[in-house]
Amino acid sequence: MKVPKSLISAIRKEQVFLLATHINPDGDALGSCLALAEALESLGKKIRIFDRDPVPELYRFMPGHKKCKSTLGNFLKTNPLLMLLDCNSPERAEIEGHTFSKSVVIDHHETESPFGDIRWVERTAAATGLMVFHLIEALDIRITESMATNMYTAIAVDTGSFRYSNTSPDVLRASAELVEAGAQPGAISEHLYERWKKNRFDLLNLCLGTLEIRDNVALIYVTRDMFKKTGTVEADTENFANIPRMIDSVAISALIRETDNGRWKVSMRSKGQANVAKIAAVRGGGGHRNAAGFRIKTDLQSLKKTLFTAGKNVLPKR
Repeated sequence: MKVPKSLISAIRKEQVFLLATHINPDGDALGSCLALAEALESLGKKIRIFDRDPVPELYRFMPGHKKCKSTLGNFLKTNPLLMLLDCNSPERAEIEGHTFSKSVVIDHHETESPFGDIRWVERTAAATGLMVFHLIEALDIRITESMATNMYTAIAVDTGSFRYSNTSPDVLRASAELVEAGAQPGAISEHLYERWKKNRFDLLNLCLGTLEIRDNVALIYVTRDMFKKTGTVEADTENFANIPRMIDSVAISALIRETDNGRWKVSMRSKGQANVAKIAAVRGGGGHRNAAGFRIKTDLQSLKKTLFTAGKNVLPKR
C-alpha cells in the first residue's frame, strides 16, 4: 500500500493536529485515531482526538481511549490540521462549518465525498486501521504495544476477526507484525465478543424476536422502548446487524434502530456480491459493498417495505 508523499510531507511540516472520526465510532474508527495520535505524539506533535459520541463501553479496553473528547473546546484556536479517519466528510463527524489550516482524509469506504486537501482513500483496504499501520511504517515510527493493540482491534473489527472476504494477505501480514509488537489476539477477542452485560443480551433477545425474512433479505429492529426496557443504549447493538447474516439463506441483513421519534438508523450487511452501499448511497448514507448504513425519517412499516424492495434489487440475478 503506497502512502501519498503529500501526506508524509504535511505530517512532517505541521505541528498541531485534530483527529476526528464518524459519529457512533466503531473499533476501526477508534483504533485508527488512537494509534495515529500516539504515533504523532512521538514526533512531538500536539494532538486532540474528537468524536461527538462517547467511546462505547465495548471499546473501553483500548489503550488511550480516554484521549477521545466529545468537545472541541478552544483547540480550534490553534489552527490545527484536520485529519478525518474512517470517514470522508465533515458532516459525518459533525465538524462542518469550522476552518482548518489544511484537511486530510484517510478512509476506505466505497462511498465518498470530494472533501479534503489531501485525500488518501483506499476502497480495497480492509480497514482504516490497516492504512494507519502503513502510514506509521512510512513515517519510520516504532510501533508500541498500545499502538499494536489499537490497530489490531481496528483490523479485527472490520474483517470480522479475519472471517470476511476482505481478509487479504496484507491484512494477515500486518496483523502478524502487530502481534509481534505486543497485540494479544486472545485478549482482544475476549473483550470484543465475550464480555457482554446481561442487559445487552436481553436487548438481543428482544431484537431477534422481530426477525423477518423475505427473498433472502432479513430485517431486525430495536425501538426506543426496547432500549428503555433493558436499560441499554445504541452502542449496545454493535454487531447485531451481522447475526441474521449467519442464516444460510440470507444474503442481506439489516438492523433498524430507532434514534428518536420517527427517525431510524439502518445498518446493513451482505454476503458475496450483494452491494448494500448502493442502497445506502441513494439515501444519503455510505459504506462498503458488504457493510453500509444510512439514517432516515419515516415510519417503521414503510422502512421495512423499502428495505425488502431495495435489498431484492441489489441481489445478484440468478
